[in-house]
Amino acid sequence: MEKVFDAYKIVGYLSKFYDAMLTNADLPSRLALNFFWGLDEAAYQKFLVQAFAGVPENFSGRLLEVPVGTGVLSLPVYENLYGAEIFCLDYSDKMLDAARARAEQMNLRGINFIQGDVGDLPFEDNFFDLVLSVNGFHVFPDKNSAWAETYRVLKDGGIFSGCMYVKCENSRTDIFVEEFCDRQGFFCPPHETLSSLKEKLFQKYSSVEISHVESFAGFVCIK
Repeated sequence: MEKVFDAYKIVGYLSKFYDAMLTNADLPSRLALNFFWGLDEAAYQKFLVQAFAGVPENFSGRLLEVPVGTGVLSLPVYENLYGAEIFCLDYSDKMLDAARARAEQMNLRGINFIQGDVGDLPFEDNFFDLVLSVNGFHVFPDKNSAWAETYRVLKDGGIFSGCMYVKCENSRTDIFVEEFCDRQGFFCPPHETLSSLKEKLFQKYSSVEISHVESFAGFVCIK
């Protein structure tokens, strides 16, 4: 946990670079996404679609996003969720600082930013209508607690959705993750495969839809 915290503290300080990478914003980012993750422009757009596929248009319930990171991908989605009560949680205070600043720049009001641990969520059972985790589960050190907690705080009939890295879909990506992301503390093994992720989700949820774009699996589940 300490290694992950330190790694994402650094990312928080370098949030402009991090955001450029996530948003495919410039030539170096596009080259890196293509080379390391296999995401050309078309694949990147499919990645974005699957990442937020579980968020209904005009959603107006309680939504938890964990981790929010800098909010660079999700906050633009929340601009259109006028009736939603949104909670954004992250373990890194630096990430939260960047997300808060972005929300202020976008004039987004009423979003609750909370520093906390996905393995011990500070919410009661059955509290949320939707739990969203974009690029989270390949980062969480205690994955079993993360699976249990995101399930616990979700209402019966609620939606659990998002995306995550899965291994064995792109050999170049797998090497990059193992030799760099895992070693530096940005990701935390063990990592799921598509088949193991399907099995895990079907054990918990009544309805499961899984897609994938290169090494990123998207999921939309109903509790």
